[in-house]
Amino acid sequence: MRVSKQAAAENRRRILTAAARLVREQGIYGAGVDAITEAAGLTHGAFYSQFESKEAVVAEALSIALDESRESWARDASGKDKCEILERIIGLYLSPRHRDSLGAGCAVAALGSDIARQPKRIRAVFTTRLEESLESLAQLAPARTASRRYDMAIRIFSEMLGALILARAVDDKALSRRILQTVADGLKGAASS
Repeated sequence: MRVSKQAAAENRRRILTAAARLVREQGIYGAGVDAITEAAGLTHGAFYSQFESKEAVVAEALSIALDESRESWARDASGKDKCEILERIIGLYLSPRHRDSLGAGCAVAALGSDIARQPKRIRAVFTTRLEESLESLAQLAPARTASRRYDMAIRIFSEMLGALILARAVDDKALSRRILQTVADGLKGAASS
């Protein structure tokens, strides 16, 4: 049975939304086609009518997830004081709410180690979106030259990322909160100096 173009587009959106959430929650290897189609409320036929492979859906879902993170930074960047905006981004990224939001949180924190073992197509999407995110963050970094701002963005994001991964990994809530707070305080101090 053929579906309309509108229904096909809706099916594609549902598959990508489900895949973007599931790969962040379960990892790329943990989110199989069965789980993605079930979460989307669709069949394998609907999946394969939209995507030639799991790799194809992962590449698009990863792009969407990374775009969501970058767009979140852009929304948080309202205002004119770059230091204040950067501190707000750091605070939101290193918050217990973000730590606890695996399916909607940072795709880099959720998938970074998986990405290293993925085919070139997925790594290329990751690299492009990461560079775009670093450029966005660099616009807020307190350094004199573009090169130094980009380097500072790499450092800030790497520290936030590492703290989020550690805070998610430990089974001690007090230590988890301390990791987030310690790194947030250090980065906010560096951003304002």
